[in-house]
Amino acid sequence: MSLAAIPATDTRTFFRPVGRELIALLRGLGAGQWQRPTVAGTWVVRDVVAHLVDLTFRRLSFHRDGLVPPPPPRPITSERDFVDFINWLNSEWVATSRRFSPQVLTDLFEQANADLADFFEALPLEAPALFGVSWAGEQTSEGWFDIGREFTELWHHQEQIRMAVNAPPLEDSRYLQAVLEISIRGLPHAYRGVPGVEADSVVVDVSGASGGAWTLLRQNGVWTIWAGAVANASARVHLSDQAAWRLLFNALPPAEAAKALRVDGRLDLASPLMSARSIVV
Repeated sequence: MSLAAIPATDTRTFFRPVGRELIALLRGLGAGQWQRPTVAGTWVVRDVVAHLVDLTFRRLSFHRDGLVPPPPPRPITSERDFVDFINWLNSEWVATSRRFSPQVLTDLFEQANADLADFFEALPLEAPALFGVSWAGEQTSEGWFDIGREFTELWHHQEQIRMAVNAPPLEDSRYLQAVLEISIRGLPHAYRGVPGVEADSVVVDVSGASGGAWTLLRQNGVWTIWAGAVANASARVHLSDQAAWRLLFNALPPAEAAKALRVDGRLDLASPLMSARSIVV
């Protein structure tokens, strides 16, 4: 298979149906289910929902309404500073939201998601991005990529909730396919410190209805990402679409990841994939 540039992924029309799926799920949860632990660190289900409310209101305020974000409490001079700031921002809202009932949180999300869907569906695909996608190493990004990053947040947090309450995953394979197409773009940044020689390659071969094949290629001293698979890769990693999203979104413990991935070829080039993440961590 020949390599090609990865095309833009348009997720603008996905926010409304995926949000409605989450709302229907939340309306049916019992009180105890809102307190179930999730794979999102120390957060329980209600905390993940609160985080989604926060993300959606922030996007509407900063992007649709043009509100200038308040400055961070400390200057950001490194990637670690940025991660610490985002974690502080998230935890501050989650702590405050524990004064809200599940019904209030659900109502807030329902209204916010509908407003966000209205905004994104009317936004041109080529519209400027609000923020650069930091986990891809970008200070500035194309607009569709910024929107797509927002969609991966909505999708993967919903899946965290579904896992916690033993609900089935979302059925439509297009949603996960879009999540993988977007999140795979973070691999060159994840590999930025991995040495290699010209034309070294790592094929990521994802099976399942939402799967595909992508190739990390060493070119001019840097790693680049392409759609498709080279025939004689330095390393080839096989995993399912379910394992792929869980790995990239911090939902697959190392022991499970080791079982979920099969590697052909050079382990030294495949192993950095185990620590690749398409979220701010």
